[in-house]
Parts: sequence; structure tokens; C-alpha cells
Amino acid sequence: MTGRTNPVWLLLPVLLVLGGLFLAALGLTLIRSFRYMPVLGLTEPDLAAYAAVLSSPGFLASLGLSLWIALASTLLSAVLALGAALLLRQTFPGRQLIGFLFQMNLTVPHVVGAVGMLYLVSQSGAFARLAYAGGLITAPAQFPALTHDPFAIGVILLYVWKEVPFITLILLANLQSIGVDHEATARSLGATRWQAFRHVTLPMLMPGLLAASVLVFAFAFGAYEIPLLLGASSPKALPVLAWQSYTDVDLAARPEAMAMAVIIALLGVLMLLAYARLARPLAERGRHAR
Repeated sequence: MTGRTNPVWLLLPVLLVLGGLFLAALGLTLIRSFRYMPVLGLTEPDLAAYAAVLSSPGFLASLGLSLWIALASTLLSAVLALGAALLLRQTFPGRQLIGFLFQMNLTVPHVVGAVGMLYLVSQSGAFARLAYAGGLITAPAQFPALTHDPFAIGVILLYVWKEVPFITLILLANLQSIGVDHEATARSLGATRWQAFRHVTLPMLMPGLLAASVLVFAFAFGAYEIPLLLGASSPKALPVLAWQSYTDVDLAARPEAMAMAVIIALLGVLMLLAYARLARPLAERGRHAR
């Protein structure tokens, strides 16, 4: 006996709790999405809820809006975080203070951030009042609509504000493990600063950047509280549409809400599969860049 315990056995209780809760909730959602709800007299499963959801113009508009929110938030957050990580790894006066301030909003809940966004940039917010006081606008409606707008600008801004520090922390940890030797070697061989970054540093950062971006995309696509607070009334983000359908007083709408939840989950699974397919080639490319 070696006295060593397989980590799988130590993790098993946690996996059972997490997996059990997840699978039980997913199973109930899946069953009800097939319109099997004996309490409502629905005892013969069918696909009517999926047919109704997929043929609804409102669903397609909401799906497009959610994909736009997730994609724009993820791309902006990833680009800004990459630039921030490259700057914060350098040594300069006040770096620790700037790094601390940069990460402070990680502790702020999304809902609190949304309320702050409404207070600052809505058409009745502080910036609109300052613009009115300065004579830049003559009515609140003349201030640009940054919240409750059809392009979800306020939602995207909040996600970027929250997720840039998250991705930056991951990239900074990766940069610390990579070190500066590879980049310095490339520079000593005649590469420019951009070439060293493009062909050496970036390939080694890509696995971490991709993993963090997938998490941000999944969260932005599936979360409903921020689109509910900052989004337009029509079209609604897909999670908001599902939530409002689920809380409808008409219980007959419940299967359609479950069908939308299953579709959101399936899209999340597809995204993870795409990530798994891309992760290995990127990791190999990063190792070759060393």
C-alpha cells in the first residue's frame, strides 16, 4: 500500500451532489418540455412545445439578441483583457494600486452593477443630468439610449465591465507561468516586439484565453437578470423570455418555457464541444511556440 488516495474518491461526494442536482433538474426540465405534466392532465409526451417555440418569430429574435450579447461581450472582454494583462505584467510606479483597483469590481454583484449602470448612463441618469445642466441636451430623450435599447448596449457594457478583470486574472497567471524567456529569445533572434507577441506569446496564451472566453460567453448567453434590468422590452433576451414564460400565470405555457431552457442548455453543450475540439490544437500550437 502506498498510502496515497486516488483524488477521484475524494472528489466523489462533491461530484455526486453537483451531478445529482444537475441531472435531476435537467431530467425534470426535459420531461416537462415534452408536455408530460400529469398535474395539468398532460400524460402523453409530444414535441408540441418545441414546435411552438421554434416556429415563433419572438423566439428567433430573442435567440439572435442573446447570441449578439454573448458574442459582443466576449470579444470585447477578451481583447481588452489581453491588452490589460500585457500592460499589468510590466513594472511601473503604482502598478499594484492599479491592479487592485482593476480587480475591485470582481466583488461587485452583477445586479448591483446593473443598478449603477442605470443610475449613471440611462436617459434619466447622472450623465444625462450633467449633459442637461451643461446645455448639451434640452430633454432627457436627447441623451443616447444606452439602456433598454434594441442593441443591448447597456447589457454588453456591464458584462465587459465585469468580465475584463476575470479574463485578465487568468491571463496574468498564464503570463507568470510562461515568463519572459521565450519572448526575449525571439527578440534576440531578430523578431520585432509585435512578431514576438504574435508568434510566441499569443499562441501560448490562447488556451487560457479561449477557456476564459468560453466561460464568459456561456454566462452572458444564459444569464437573465442583467438583460431583465437593462434590456429592451422587445425583443427580450432568450433567458428572459424563458423566465417570463415560466412565471406566466397560465400553466399551459410552462412546457414552452422548459423547451426554451432545454434549447439554451443544448447550445451550451454545443459550445463546450466546440471548445474541446479547439483546445487541443491550440495547446499543441502553444507548446510548439515555446
